[in-house]
Amino acid sequence: METLKPLIKITSVKSKQAMLLWLEGFREACCLHRVVILCLRSRNLLFRTGQCFLLNGLIFLGSLGLFNKFVVPTLQWILPDRCSLITSQEFCSSGNVLRVYSFLRGGLVQLFYVFWFYPLYMFSFILSNIWYNDIAKYGFEAMERSDSSSVEGETVASTNMAKAERPSGFGGVMIVIGEQVYSIILLTVFFLEVYAVGYVPYIGKILNFLLLSWMYAYYSYEYKWNFSGVPLDKRLDFFESNWAFFAGFGSPCVLAIFVFSPLVSGALMAILFPLDQGLKKPFLPREGRGNARV
Repeated sequence: METLKPLIKITSVKSKQAMLLWLEGFREACCLHRVVILCLRSRNLLFRTGQCFLLNGLIFLGSLGLFNKFVVPTLQWILPDRCSLITSQEFCSSGNVLRVYSFLRGGLVQLFYVFWFYPLYMFSFILSNIWYNDIAKYGFEAMERSDSSSVEGETVASTNMAKAERPSGFGGVMIVIGEQVYSIILLTVFFLEVYAVGYVPYIGKILNFLLLSWMYAYYSYEYKWNFSGVPLDKRLDFFESNWAFFAGFGSPCVLAIFVFSPLVSGALMAILFPLDQGLKKPFLPREGRGNARV
């Protein structure tokens, strides 16, 4: 028992550090006032963020809401699923009419999805990803113009240092391309892992939530890392060193989308993503925060 005490003490200390980092990440993800401040500093940032809210919130989620509240009940009224709602009981007695109504109703619902919701979802996905790069750029420019925050000053200094470490010319271009390809492969494999662990009995949902939080948090920071020229090895080292922080940072958004359908979850993530795209905290660790591995 005595030999286990040092191990228990170390485990307790590491667990406390991990919990504190998780809580800090969760708190940072909920600090929406910083996003408001940056949007007030940059009209371009406010415009792009507003476009994301308009497309994914008002148009896409609004269409889904109108469809479920008005279109589906109207179809239920025109093509009822119970004989008590049909005027002619003789016409309904065989039961074939209900099957026909059900088939027509289901077919019309699918037509709405095929010709409106799915194309709108793809259009929103592509356009939002283009806007995210602009949001990261305008957010960083807004932080550069601020002289009141020492953290943002450290951010700019860290960016200049990271860019200075890159080789110039053709070699630097090839390194950037290689990092982008590796990052895409990494996120693709990670996404497949997220999908696979969802089928693990008992703990699948918990693992799925944790991995989605990590993936969302990494994806949030990657735009600003790319824009700032932070090397891939430093990104991954920072992410591994602060895994508990990133788990907490991604939790609020994943918690918001975890219980909804894929279409609604995708729209909600597209709305929340600009708020968490590295705009609310520095994209590199402050001294003393990211160096303690847990």
